[in-house]
Amino acid sequence: MGGVVLISTLPDQSEAPVSWSLKFTLPDWESRASVRSSTHDYRLPSDVEKQLQTRYWFPPAFLPYLAHPAIQAKGSETLHRLTANHLVYFLDYTTLLEHRIVNRAVEVIVHRELPIYIPLPMKHAALQLYTDEGYHALFSNQIAEQIAAHYCITRRPVIPKRITRMNALIARAPEKNRALAWFLLGFVSETIIARELLDVCRNTLVSSVNDMLRDHLADEARHSHYFAEAFHYFWIAMNSRQRLFAARILVEIIPIFFEVDESWLQQSLRSAGIAETDMKEIVGAMATVQASRERARAGSKSTLEALHKAGFFALPHNLTLFAKAGLLDE
Repeated sequence: MGGVVLISTLPDQSEAPVSWSLKFTLPDWESRASVRSSTHDYRLPSDVEKQLQTRYWFPPAFLPYLAHPAIQAKGSETLHRLTANHLVYFLDYTTLLEHRIVNRAVEVIVHRELPIYIPLPMKHAALQLYTDEGYHALFSNQIAEQIAAHYCITRRPVIPKRITRMNALIARAPEKNRALAWFLLGFVSETIIARELLDVCRNTLVSSVNDMLRDHLADEARHSHYFAEAFHYFWIAMNSRQRLFAARILVEIIPIFFEVDESWLQQSLRSAGIAETDMKEIVGAMATVQASRERARAGSKSTLEALHKAGFFALPHNLTLFAKAGLLDE
């Protein structure tokens, strides 16, 4: 088996403590999961142009470059085009993230690629989570295709930069730790995305986009809790070498989720008629090391909290490592 070798501080394949087993569930999944309960069809509304008089495709407050004078001078039509560009990119990225990253991380649990006892409730919930993520990929793609058609957006990256970076990180991981690396990618993704969706859903968006994001959020809130508990469970079982690997790769994984895709952003700005000099200024400001660190620090709070609860920062080395990466105070 090409998984990680974990020390047996937890029970063998016979049983696990009841207190642990009860944690690994997605409560009321049959009645609450969006794939089972949502009545939304995720079609763009017929009055979309009217809605855009008071609503947005994506909250402008989450795209600080929209405040640049060159963009402000062009008015609402340009703002809507740029937020539509961003939403299509975000949803294309989400489709790949759910299918190829998060569900691969879930497979590590379902198929016991980490040779450690997996309680049956944990495995069962992982299969439910896998189903959820497939549905998230479906409705993300449905909305993206409609908006792309509405604005004739044709130049869409086949693989967004973040996905490329994640795949490269996995390829570099030693074979014996690759399954653990996949799990940690899923853990970071799911603890970050729930917070992101919560913030985005507080804004007034086009109705079908709002419906989709709220359905996604309702599921991801439960997924975030599940992955946090799973990390805690696995962390207890790791030996010192595996814990060292986990700490080192986590400080690589977290910043990836907050990187700017400079090539795509340049393309998006050009499509809206932004001058080259203004485009270079906007992209340059977004892509600085300091700006990236600030986004990572602010956006990874839920992940850091889950690490803290698991006892990860009880090791001074991990505190130092994360402080040097700019994710925590020195």
